[in-house]
Amino acid sequence: MVAATKELPFKEANLFREILKCYEMKQYKLGLKGAETILKKFPAHGESLAMKGLFYNHMDKKEEAYEFAKKGLVLHLDSHICWHVLGLLYRSDKNYEEASKCYINALKYEKDSIQILRDLSLLQMQTRNLEAYLDTRHRLLELRPQNQQFWVAIAVAFQLMGKPELGAKVLTTYEESLKDTSSTPNYEFSEILLYHNTLLEEIGDLQVALDHLESIEKRVLDYKAIKERRGKYLVALGQLEAAEAVYRNLLTINPDNVSYYEGLCKSLGLGGDQLTAEEQAKVLELFKELQGEYRRSNAAKRLPLRYATGEAFVKIADEYLCSMLRKGVPSLFVSIKPLYINSDKEMAVEKLALGYLASLEKSKSFGSEPGDEPPTALLWTLYFLAQHFDFKHNTDQALEYINRAIEHTPTLVELHMTKGRILKHAGDHIGAMESLNEARNLDLQDRFINAKCTKYMLRADNMEEAEKTVVLFTRPDIVNPLNDLVEMQAQWFSLETGESHLRQNQIGKALKRFYQIEKHFYDYTEDQFDFHLYCLHKTTLRAYVSLVKLEDQLRSHPNYVRAAQGVVQCYITLFDNPPGSESEEMKGMTEAEKKKFRNKQRKAELKAQEAEEKKKAAAQAEATKKGAKVEEDPDGTKYTKTEDPLGEALKFLKPLQELAANRIDTHLMGFELYIRKNKLLLALKSLLKSIKIDPNHATLHEQLVRFGLAIQKAGSSLKPSVKAVIDQHWSTLYHGQDLKALAKAFVKKNKGLGSVPHTVSAAITMALLAPSEKSKAEDLLFTIEGAQYQKTRSLENVLLVQKTLKSLKSSRLQAWNDKASAWFPRATAFKV
Repeated sequence: MVAATKELPFKEANLFREILKCYEMKQYKLGLKGAETILKKFPAHGESLAMKGLFYNHMDKKEEAYEFAKKGLVLHLDSHICWHVLGLLYRSDKNYEEASKCYINALKYEKDSIQILRDLSLLQMQTRNLEAYLDTRHRLLELRPQNQQFWVAIAVAFQLMGKPELGAKVLTTYEESLKDTSSTPNYEFSEILLYHNTLLEEIGDLQVALDHLESIEKRVLDYKAIKERRGKYLVALGQLEAAEAVYRNLLTINPDNVSYYEGLCKSLGLGGDQLTAEEQAKVLELFKELQGEYRRSNAAKRLPLRYATGEAFVKIADEYLCSMLRKGVPSLFVSIKPLYINSDKEMAVEKLALGYLASLEKSKSFGSEPGDEPPTALLWTLYFLAQHFDFKHNTDQALEYINRAIEHTPTLVELHMTKGRILKHAGDHIGAMESLNEARNLDLQDRFINAKCTKYMLRADNMEEAEKTVVLFTRPDIVNPLNDLVEMQAQWFSLETGESHLRQNQIGKALKRFYQIEKHFYDYTEDQFDFHLYCLHKTTLRAYVSLVKLEDQLRSHPNYVRAAQGVVQCYITLFDNPPGSESEEMKGMTEAEKKKFRNKQRKAELKAQEAEEKKKAAAQAEATKKGAKVEEDPDGTKYTKTEDPLGEALKFLKPLQELAANRIDTHLMGFELYIRKNKLLLALKSLLKSIKIDPNHATLHEQLVRFGLAIQKAGSSLKPSVKAVIDQHWSTLYHGQDLKALAKAFVKKNKGLGSVPHTVSAAITMALLAPSEKSKAEDLLFTIEGAQYQKTRSLENVLLVQKTLKSLKSSRLQAWNDKASAWFPRATAFKV
């Protein structure tokens, strides 16, 4: 074995220093050439071998990179450069744990290396090892006390650890150490001062925060932030007169900022939800004054609708609606819709809009003002009424108005899109898709409409047309344009496609799409790494702390929750019906019928396989032509071949248990997985958490009964320790009742509610507790046609009843479909 070379002659030592500079300047080829020059003379120089590996890493030669880095480390174990290089390789592969170990070893031999300490701190922040991060940052500050970034980083660390008072002390010490801060303000110091103020606010002493704000005002460049903070503090401290002046000043800067109007109302003592008649008159007078000052502000005209009631509301709504309809504002209904939480306001708006329509048809005016309105006023009134009645689930009237609007102006894209939305709400996904396609054809250059049309095609399970449509706006130079959507992180497409495959029982393809969402969120988490250094350098501290807190809650985002629900459903389906087992359709068939069904299924599979093979061959030919790779595993087979489907589902659920623990769906999903894995204590834990959130939830009742049945089935086989824990919480679950008594009490408790989900849950538990009395469960489901269920008999809930009858293998399914078709005549789900 060649002896290791640790010290280089003068000439080669200078060349090695040049190599290090090449790495810093990203001149990797030049650096590699220099390393190879040294290694020709000194092949056992460990640090040159390590640097050669580092250059290879940046040339996408991973295996060679690790080989040279580890070889160099073996030759020079006490070299901080070799350890640092290996750490950089692990960091580039996102292996932060191993990278941290390498950096810590490097510091043993070069304890005061600024670069290594900085790199280590970045890893510690990325992995949220805040105690270690704080320690590393203290060491950096000791080495360079004049460095602003090191002071700020310690303050940020204290804030993230929940100790803002210590962060504020650090910044106070830093500010006092500066010799001259009275010169012309600069952006970086301005941001530090504002960040200091946010820490004082977080501590909770708002008077101290206000005093600090006053002292830093002249040195802060973000004057708007200063005013917003001052207004907030003054209102909280009860200094309302001063707060009023601040908010009036802010409105001169941005008269369309709703929060400024709300702050002004609070400063005048008019910020409550329930206003007296006197307070209401004052707030309306205030807005009348503001409308005179800011004539072009839409917010000043719209916000009085929130506070006004009775005749005052009708008068203001009349003025506002007429103005918007005259201008032809497509988003009018969206801005009015929040008012509909008050049924009186909803009825008043409806009466006004219907009056406008009658008056426009009769005299071409709104009736309240003389003179002809523009021809488009009728169009936008019809458009508004269509959206209004769609919101009220009155499909027939909504379609009547939107069809009249289309007859008036057949080339307006928004009309066809709204018709599609109305049909979607009515359950006619085919008709909705066709309407959106008409809208798309009216403006083929509009990407938004193209994407919306694709979404409706996917909801109609028309996968082929959806794929053809969506690729119209992807890159034309790639073999599979759908991959371009994955690269662009188009979450909506992955979600809608996955749910469509799931509805069609194409589990592998569905899982493949849902896993794309997981990949996107993983990328978002990794993308924060570069900001740990960049934001401290640029002192964008308030935004940086917001980013870090957002990343910590990232997987509570609705899109991730939706993907996780899809994954759990897929894996539960795989667990309940593993490949090769009898399908749901085959249950109850004779052997001859089963044989016939299997033959029919086999022929369909062969036909689909042939079509897929042709598609693959065409893709292969296209790929060869363009010199690209064909997509591997288009059917997502690797996801369906898992030996532990429930374990895979739990990987998606665990982030939700940490970040979305306040959502009952998280714990309902957890129960479904744990009860199938026979993890009774974890199932119990899920039930207890669900009870805390909503003890009367419909699905929870069903799960309580299933848990009780599982305990009964386990009987004496239960471990004494497990039984002891379950017995301890039994009264919390069942309140001293047996399962049948619990089911009866649930029916009695919810009898007057008229809730479809609760009635469905009661029917399911009846069938579970007495399978031979299935007809009673069916009778209970059919009570939903009664008048008391009218409010909750939505399309979604009626489909839930249909699904329940299917699971019960009820002979009355067609009777239910007939009734449902009468309630929702356009819904395609009942036309079987």
